[in-house]
Amino acid sequence: MDGFRNREAERLNCYMYGSIYQNLIDAGCDRQTAEQCMVFAKGGQFMDMMPILVRHRKDLLGSLHESQKRIDCLDYLLYKIKKIITRRMKKWKTKKAGHLRLTLRLR
Repeated sequence: MDGFRNREAERLNCYMYGSIYQNLIDAGCDRQTAEQCMVFAKGGQFMDMMPILVRHRKDLLGSLHESQKRIDCLDYLLYKIKKIITRRMKKWKTKKAGHLRLTLRLR
């Protein structure tokens, strides 16, 4: 019975460590960081993982803020371009309507 329990515990640990590793990879950790965290996890040193994970989170958040600034710049550019296009369309419609009125008057 002890052999069965040991195999089950080993299988559960393998699943747990596999899921931790996959979560680290999914979170964007590079292989070296993920492996370093796994050493701590397998040793039960979860507190030692915390600074690594917090640092990675800060890096991700910094990247997010940089991307948001870029998106804001693109949104502003799109707004300005749409404004120019709208102005040109209004002028074009006015010219076209004026031309049409002139043509109708001449006939």
